[in-house]
Amino acid sequence: MKRPYLRRSLEPVLTQAARDFPAVVLTGPRQSGKTTVLKHLFGKTHRYVSLELPDVQAAALSDPRGFLALHSPPVIFDEIQYCPGILAYIKEAIDARRSHKGQYILTGSQNLLLLERVTESLAGRVAILRLLPLSFRELSRNPNARLPWESHHGRFSAHLSLNPLWQQLLRGNYPELAVEPERDFRLWHASYLQTYLERDVRLVRQIGDLALFQSFLRTVAARSGQLLNLSDISRDLGAAVNTLKIWLSVLEASHQVVVLRPYYANVGKRLVKTPKVYFTDTGTLCYLSGLKDADHAAAGPLAGAIFETAVLSEILKTLSHRGEEPEVYFWRTSTGSEVDFVIHSGGKLIPVEAKLSATLQPAMAGGIIAFQKDVGKKADNGFVIHPGESRLPLAPRVIGIPFEKW
Repeated sequence: MKRPYLRRSLEPVLTQAARDFPAVVLTGPRQSGKTTVLKHLFGKTHRYVSLELPDVQAAALSDPRGFLALHSPPVIFDEIQYCPGILAYIKEAIDARRSHKGQYILTGSQNLLLLERVTESLAGRVAILRLLPLSFRELSRNPNARLPWESHHGRFSAHLSLNPLWQQLLRGNYPELAVEPERDFRLWHASYLQTYLERDVRLVRQIGDLALFQSFLRTVAARSGQLLNLSDISRDLGAAVNTLKIWLSVLEASHQVVVLRPYYANVGKRLVKTPKVYFTDTGTLCYLSGLKDADHAAAGPLAGAIFETAVLSEILKTLSHRGEEPEVYFWRTSTGSEVDFVIHSGGKLIPVEAKLSATLQPAMAGGIIAFQKDVGKKADNGFVIHPGESRLPLAPRVIGIPFEKW
């Protein structure tokens, strides 16, 4: 039985990039749908080669020029991180036919190593885009819906009641789970995690103690949405802080987590202050936290962090899938005022709060109001995203919006 195809917001950006550049690189976590969307868009015009197969890798590494001559453009090379050495030869091939666009479409799951090699070899010749797991907009088949501060038209609406929403958050938004609703999501995440540990992690860094790394993963999940104090985790796990910094960079490079830094007008301060860490997918977060059903997820101590993760993930996916680089921070003062997310967009700072309560109250706007006063003219209207059904003004420049309708 043929799986249904879910249209992705990134499709027009990918198509345009292939018209404008000789090469396009599509990064993103494993199983985010990169191969599927590329075959859908370019399957009739480009041949497809997976570099994940050992015999193909051997051929590419032993005779790269011969390999590229055999697989002449236009071509999709999937999982290019397994053969980064051929990037220099792809550059040579591109330069021989520089006016030809869309010659090479490349994918990779490892952002850190891949982008280092790509920028070294293909600078000025390549567009780099990122595909994350499905957004709720894409799940609801409304992939081009705008975010609330961008337009009052085309808002996405999933019409989910509270329990189905939490069932979706527990399950996560990876495409394979979305198109196969009968799949056991716990088994899927268990398999995904094992594949991630054995393939992706060891490809980026030679991590000897995978069991300790897995404990680090679960510890980060337990602290999702909180200030991440690596010294505390170091004492709990018995691992050096520098090791934990490397492991965190591995999680970020493989698109498993997002490191969110505090907003300061002084950019230098943003870089040195303690960050927050969120998982890219709520399903990964729930699995690592040991959550097995929607009611426990909605009522448990991590419910707020899970909902915050969903809101942040939707913002990041919506912006990233347009080919934009999201600028998202959090805001916190020494007096205790805070805003979950601050998005820098169109020269303005948009404050967004994720509130778990389905009942809107004016007090929920307190942090946003404090932010607007502190930042002044740079601050735009604020939004409180909640899991209920009401859309109400909470203050002169703050509105509450249901998660399924924003």
